[in-house]
Amino acid sequence: MLGEEDATPTKISLSELPSNEADVVNTEEDDSRPTGSGSQFVPTSETEPVLTQPGLGVTKTTVTTITQTGGDWSTGLFHVCGDVTTCAIGAFVPCCLDLSLAHQYGECLCLPLLPGSTFAMRVGMRERFKIRGSVCEDWTTVYCCYPLAVCQMIREMKRRMKSQIYQVSTKLECS
Repeated sequence: MLGEEDATPTKISLSELPSNEADVVNTEEDDSRPTGSGSQFVPTSETEPVLTQPGLGVTKTTVTTITQTGGDWSTGLFHVCGDVTTCAIGAFVPCCLDLSLAHQYGECLCLPLLPGSTFAMRVGMRERFKIRGSVCEDWTTVYCCYPLAVCQMIREMKRRMKSQIYQVSTKLECS
């Protein structure tokens, strides 16, 4: 073994190896080419390759919402025959209809227990759907005709929410 006591292992990075070399090996200082001597290679952070496995890619989801906005209320305050179920519930237990309205509006079910909450939901609904009117009209409607106002708001919510279209498209991008 020629010069065995002089031989100290030298580390090489994987990029220095020719593409046909499968093994990473140590070399001697006086010999700059890799040899297949069977000695072990000790990887360091400089020589460890970064491996990424091919994956499914990135998934993007797009949700498009189309909502009918603008104009007047879709039904009049006294248009109670259009939805008989809503009319019956509004006539006998309007507070239950108010709970349903709060739920459809996306609010807490306790909201109708607060004073002025139906008025606030009516103003918010008018603003959300860009319905013509004023705060004074909303106040008069809610406090003078509470059951009719709640029925009208439920009918409006049903019609406006029914007109929403959800389109979900998933796009797969390979990395």
